[in-house]
Amino acid sequence: MRLERPKFGLRTRVTLAFAGGALMLSAALSGVSYGLVRNYLVDQTQTAALREAFVNASLARDGLRTSSASIPRILSSLQDPDGSPSLVFHDENWFSSKVGIGKESLPDAFRLAVNAGRASRQAYRQAGTAHLAIGLPLTAVKASYFEVFSLDQLDRTLRFLGLALLGAGLATTVAGAAVGRWASTRLLRPVADVAQAAAAVAGGRLDTRLPASDDVDLATLTTSFNSMADALQGRIERDARFASDVSHELRSPLTTLATTVGVLASRRDELPERSRAALDLLSADVERFQRLVEDLLEISRYDAGVADLHLEDVRLTELVTRAVASAGGPPVEFGPGAANDGLAIQADKRRMERVIANLVENAARYGGGATRVIVDAGHYVARVAVDDEGPGVVPEEREAIFERFFRGSASGQRRGGGQGSGLGLSLVSEHVRLHGGRVWVEDNPAGAGARFIVEIPLGRPA
Repeated sequence: MRLERPKFGLRTRVTLAFAGGALMLSAALSGVSYGLVRNYLVDQTQTAALREAFVNASLARDGLRTSSASIPRILSSLQDPDGSPSLVFHDENWFSSKVGIGKESLPDAFRLAVNAGRASRQAYRQAGTAHLAIGLPLTAVKASYFEVFSLDQLDRTLRFLGLALLGAGLATTVAGAAVGRWASTRLLRPVADVAQAAAAVAGGRLDTRLPASDDVDLATLTTSFNSMADALQGRIERDARFASDVSHELRSPLTTLATTVGVLASRRDELPERSRAALDLLSADVERFQRLVEDLLEISRYDAGVADLHLEDVRLTELVTRAVASAGGPPVEFGPGAANDGLAIQADKRRMERVIANLVENAARYGGGATRVIVDAGHYVARVAVDDEGPGVVPEEREAIFERFFRGSASGQRRGGGQGSGLGLSLVSEHVRLHGGRVWVEDNPAGAGARFIVEIPLGRPA
């Protein structure tokens, strides 16, 4: 099983890059600073300890040269500014300047090396405390001098230094992340502007353009986007004008043709059987052609941006009942939210009737006929549901089915699959969107088939 790496956005990657760079830089500087300061403090401590040890060793040697000298008195007279205990090994005896400090306080190897005549120093820990021991052989008096220095102060200083550098490193990392966030925001602001402009163009505001930029690097992006938007707007407007012009040009001959077919249909009984069959086919095709031209004209109005709402107060229950009856649908059922006041809304009556009629006719063509039409209300919305008993709509096509001229994968299984123009549901979506509502399709809760649901806000459409 292959694990996918988590995907981060560009802003997050830039922020992490700045934070990582700040972390590495602060870690390197902190490491170098800590090493230099530590070496300096250790060298200073050892130098001071050696200087004091040599002075005290000289005093002890001079004192031991006197035959009447007392070693405890000599040790008590030594320089001891930091309270460092001193030990003298003489005539196989150990003498200490502090109670509790004896030869056991010194590492064995270190003690033996000094007693063997080699000056030595050694840092070690004992009982959790750091010490520096310095041993000097006093060969002139056949003795050895030892002094033990505490390194606690040095340890505390280095610990404080380490914590301070760690805090500074963390603060630098946070500051780097903040700078990275700020820089990525500034860097991606033009991209966000392009995204907003693209979303506006996709939403139908074809006149959206990016403002001119003085930045040399961004000028190309701005110019290219505006040129693309100009070309897209021009092409859409040309297509809309073409569809509108073609539809208008077709209306006159189509009206003449429909009138002629009507005259022939009035004398249908006088025609031979084969002529009657041809007349029926011609009438059906002329009717379908008229519907296609009307749909194309309506679509062209949306594309041209001249589709306006003529709002008026309507009772949705009466409108749906009338539209379903004209389309030959089943009796309308009313839910609890629509049973009392009839759902008074502000809507374009013609467009809403077209929405309901298109859904009922769509169910008749592709879904075996509408089985239920339900009107109800939810929170601040009115809802109309149309159920059918057809093959339903697969989840992958439930958004694409509202696109223009879409033919689903199951179109061959639907009754009347070749009779529609593919614009009915697209017009439903456009009409509903113009009212500030939405339309979708889901499975029929009663069993096989689909349910188309229209939601319209109860308030005035935006």
